[in-house]
Amino acid sequence: MNPDLTWVLNDVLQVPGARHAILVSADGLLLANSSEIGRDDAETVAAAMSSMQSLSRAVAPFIGTRDPGRWRQTLLEYEDGWIFLIAAGSGAYLAATSAADVDMEAMSFRMQQQVAALGKAMTTPPRQHADSEI
Repeated sequence: MNPDLTWVLNDVLQVPGARHAILVSADGLLLANSSEIGRDDAETVAAAMSSMQSLSRAVAPFIGTRDPGRWRQTLLEYEDGWIFLIAAGSGAYLAATSAADVDMEAMSFRMQQQVAALGKAMTTPPRQHADSEI
C-alpha cells in the first residue's frame, strides 16, 4: 500500500513564496509530489535531488567532519529562488522550491514539521496477537 502523501507536501506550500515539494527515495525514485508540479518534472527533479544529497554528504569533510551522517540540509540559491533539501527519515528526502524572497526560517521550519508528520503517517503500530496476554 502506498499512502497518498500529497497532503503533507501541499502543506509545505502554505509558506508564502513556496512553489513545489517532492518526496524522494535515496535511490532517486519519486515517492510523492505536491499538486503544483507535474509527475514527469517531479521524477526528473527526484533523480537530481538524490544525487544532490549524495554530493552533500561526500563533501562533509570540507567542513571538518568525517561523519556524513551529520548532513542536515542543502540549500541551492538561484536568481529567482531557492531549493531546500532535507532528510525525511531513513532513505528519504524532502525537497522544496521557493521564491527568492521566501522567509527561509519559516520554510525550513515547515519542512521539519512535515517530516515529523510524515514519520507519524508512515509508522505502523506493532500488531497484537490474538492469543497474547498483553
